Amino acid sequence: MIAERLGFLSSKDIEMKPEAISKYRLFPKVDLPNRQWPDREITEAPIWCSVDLRDGNQALPVPMNIEEKLAMFDLLVGVGFKEIEVGFPSASETEFNFLRRLVEENRIPDDVTVQVLVQAREHLIRRSFEALTGVKRAVVHLYNSTSPLQRRVTFGNATQDDIRKIAVKGAEFVTELAKEAEAAGSEIVMQYSPESFSDTEMDYALEICEAVMDVWQPTPERKLILNLPATVEWTTPNVHADQIEWFCTKVKNRDSVIISLHTHNDRGTGVAATELGLLAGADRVEGTLFGNGERTGNLDIVTVALNMNSHGIDTGLDFSDVPSLRTVYERTTRMTVHDRHPYAGELVFTAFSGSHQDAIKKGFDRRQEDTRDASEVIHWGVPYLTIDPQDIGRSYEAIIRINSQSGKGGVAYVLDREHGLELPKTMHPLVGRQIYDLADQLGRELSIDEIRDAFYKYFANLSEPLALLDYELDHHAGERGQVGCRAEVLVNGEKKVIAGLGNGPINAFVQALSDSGMKNFSVTDYRSHAVRGGSDADSAAYVQLRSDDDTIVWGAGVDPSIEMAGLRALVSAWNLLNT
Repeated sequence: MIAERLGFLSSKDIEMKPEAISKYRLFPKVDLPNRQWPDREITEAPIWCSVDLRDGNQALPVPMNIEEKLAMFDLLVGVGFKEIEVGFPSASETEFNFLRRLVEENRIPDDVTVQVLVQAREHLIRRSFEALTGVKRAVVHLYNSTSPLQRRVTFGNATQDDIRKIAVKGAEFVTELAKEAEAAGSEIVMQYSPESFSDTEMDYALEICEAVMDVWQPTPERKLILNLPATVEWTTPNVHADQIEWFCTKVKNRDSVIISLHTHNDRGTGVAATELGLLAGADRVEGTLFGNGERTGNLDIVTVALNMNSHGIDTGLDFSDVPSLRTVYERTTRMTVHDRHPYAGELVFTAFSGSHQDAIKKGFDRRQEDTRDASEVIHWGVPYLTIDPQDIGRSYEAIIRINSQSGKGGVAYVLDREHGLELPKTMHPLVGRQIYDLADQLGRELSIDEIRDAFYKYFANLSEPLALLDYELDHHAGERGQVGCRAEVLVNGEKKVIAGLGNGPINAFVQALSDSGMKNFSVTDYRSHAVRGGSDADSAAYVQLRSDDDTIVWGAGVDPSIEMAGLRALVSAWNLLNT
């Protein structure tokens, strides 16, 4: 064992012994020989319900206070949730008072339905309806545990009949109080959850749900919600999908029931389980922002919704500003979003690998060309990026970041996108090598400003051993429209005045260097452009020189004058060639 060799732990401390393995067993399969979900595809969004405000604020170490709950509620409304579980008002005064503020201060939009969670116990149900007094529309979410493990351990060997009676009695009491609430002007929607559905016998889960249906008597016009929670994620997502499809095909009066999912993430596959559960026939999804929740968390609705967006499906939820969403979430919950969290993580759109960076840069360049004059929508297609980061409020700044693993394309991308410097393609390898060698020396990532500063230090406006102090042009010198130049230069600390004649400023300066015995090169390329994002007067130029021994260098110059930018680029290249 590696840890044992390093002296951290002994193998007996960290490995699961054979006798420990024997404590666990395979989860039973569902008898569903003609399953249909593998051949289906998700083409529309489900009904979404946020449970971010559930009892205990989803197991936060420091629970939200009422003001923070209000901020979270407003955030959820702003995202577009039409169903929001506002907590467990019978559990604490904070939960109760929060709901009362929502109602009494008229904070619930007319198109938003609040949901309250309550165990199937009479005094808790009564307290929940007290909290709902005056609400326009609410879902009363009744639940009780149903699995064999819960029946045996939590309820002291209770029978299936015992547990069914608890559910039915709770449903009857909800019906009674719902009639009173509706007489007072509130609309009440019923929801029932066989808690721990994920490890309840399928026949029994169906039986207890239909027993509740018999009490509530749903119709196609007045549906009830049957929420089938993977309270603990015991098995693989495909088995969860089998459970959902089995239930959807077996439950009576299917057209009077909304099947809802509530997955947890104990095995790390809560998102996959939900997506397969939708393929299996579910209509509704409960979850939280960024997967917050007890233990390993609930379903991450942000991920599922943006997965759908990436397939062109309108979800009705607005995640166009994920950074702002993340800011409010982290402030109110005191939780953090992991750097590798899908879509929202700090690094999820970031490439350090040189080959990835090069492909991403080419993808953006190609897309810019394709969309420039397009008369129809051009579908997204940039290597390594499943969606356009700008569509969710992420900037391009973080997409390519530079460390010792980076390559020529990444450096060129940053200089182009962040600093408006469009390096010639044959210059990319020289600049890329120099920049990522610097990152390797420092042993860390370089910031975008450090990349710019390094570019200037090693390639642009260089002044040693040759510096251009002054320069004058005569556009009427010589014959055939030639240009004359007179330059004052500093060479190895010695001032000189040189002069030359050519067909342009750069050619004239090259001739001046030649006449002064300082020409050991030929000019093989020259480019220039206005600097994007900088001063309106800034220009950049790039000059490639080839020495007599076939050494190739690139130099750059940046100056308000396009002519001086070119000359500074030539001087920079000369300095690189002669040092």
